[in-house]
Amino acid sequence: MDGKRLTSMAMGKREEQQTQEPLWIAHTELPSAPGHPFYEKLNELLEAERFDAFVEGLSAKFYAKKFGRPSLLPGIYFRSLLIGYFEGIEGERGIAWRVADPLGLRRFLGIALSEVTPDHSTLSRTRRRIDMETHEQVFAWVLGLLADRGWLPSLASDQLRRPR
Repeated sequence: MDGKRLTSMAMGKREEQQTQEPLWIAHTELPSAPGHPFYEKLNELLEAERFDAFVEGLSAKFYAKKFGRPSLLPGIYFRSLLIGYFEGIEGERGIAWRVADPLGLRRFLGIALSEVTPDHSTLSRTRRRIDMETHEQVFAWVLGLLADRGWLPSLASDQLRRPR
C-alpha cells in the first residue's frame, strides 16, 4: 500500500458476542411487541361482545362435564381458526405454526409466554369434536359483528349479519 495508512473498523466476531442467556428472566424484562392492529381491535370488540361466553355456550355440549384431559378453551380454538381464516391458512398444522411464534397473536389468543400454544393435533381433535353447525354459527357471529361495525366491505355485509 503506497505508504498511506488506511483507517479501518475492527470486525466483531460472533464468538465474542455469544454469551449464555440468563436462566431466569423477570417477566418485566421480557420484550413486549405491539400486537397486530387488526387483532388488537378485533380482540377488544370480541371481549366487549362477550365472545368467550358465546362460544363456550355453543361448545359446552361437545365437552365432558367433569372428566377428561384439560381441553383447549373454545375461545382460543375459535380465535385460532379466525387467524387461519383471515390469513388464508387452511390446515391445522399451518395455523399451529402461525400462532406459535408472534407475541401479538399470543396476546390475541390469550396465551401467556409461559404457556404452550395448541399444536396441530389438539386443533384437529377439537375441530372434529365440535360440529359444523357450531363452527358456522361462530363464524357468522364474528363476521356479522365485523359487518355491523363497517369492518368488512359492504358487498358481503348483507350475507354476514350476525344472528341476534
